[in-house]
Amino acid sequence: MIDAILDKEKIDRDPQGFEKYMLELSNLTKVYPTPTGDFVVLENLNLKIKEGEFVSIIGHSGCGKTTLLSMIAGLNPISGGQIILNGTPISGPGPDRGVIFQSPSLLPWMSALENVLLGVEKVFAHATKKQRDDICKYYLSKVGLDGAFDKKAKDLSQGMKQRVGIARALALKPQILLLDEPFGMLDSLTRGELQDVLLEVLDKEKTTGIMITHDVDESIFLADRVIMMTSGPRAQIGDILDINYERPRNRKSILEHPTYYDNREHLINFLEH
Repeated sequence: MIDAILDKEKIDRDPQGFEKYMLELSNLTKVYPTPTGDFVVLENLNLKIKEGEFVSIIGHSGCGKTTLLSMIAGLNPISGGQIILNGTPISGPGPDRGVIFQSPSLLPWMSALENVLLGVEKVFAHATKKQRDDICKYYLSKVGLDGAFDKKAKDLSQGMKQRVGIARALALKPQILLLDEPFGMLDSLTRGELQDVLLEVLDKEKTTGIMITHDVDESIFLADRVIMMTSGPRAQIGDILDINYERPRNRKSILEHPTYYDNREHLINFLEH
């Protein structure tokens, strides 16, 4: 029943079976006016992301990574160029883009289920109350919170709150998932656990996604491509590294892969120059 509800929101492939570009950034530019003149954060940035592809974006602080993600989310106006999502130019925020922030920003007096339900009630207004509850429980279970549906957000650990944030974004069945350093505030053990959770969900849902991270190993472990941005101002894409590891992925096998340290060195060398 849940699958039948969620299937209504699925994106079809090209009739001829070709992979579609889910997201296209064309000459994307962001300018902030200042008393001393315009400050150009991003300039003529171009990128295409295929349906079902997961990419990570790395670069030094201040290069415009979060600005880029917020523009795709529709939370920050575009100064120039265009962002096209599944064939349609974006003009503002919408449920077709699920956003996972570094801090999940839950409503503390509400339960985990109620926090996820807020968006689900809007997106799946055609469903019954039970169906909407089932969608929320399905994704909370997917992130390992099947025993915490009724726990208040204020009583959850930071790691559990982030799990709710991931479930909340996925439950909307977005066309693309946007992650802004989602594990940056977590300890290394919890970070590793949630990386595994995210990877498992991505592999099952075939979700298209973009993740900002400062962690080179996280980029290699999760992404199909790593987008390396030049330092700002006027930041652009400086390099792109294809990560050719099969899915589903296993942390141990990736660490033992003969190309792992070559990929790692490539990314570190870019960041150091």
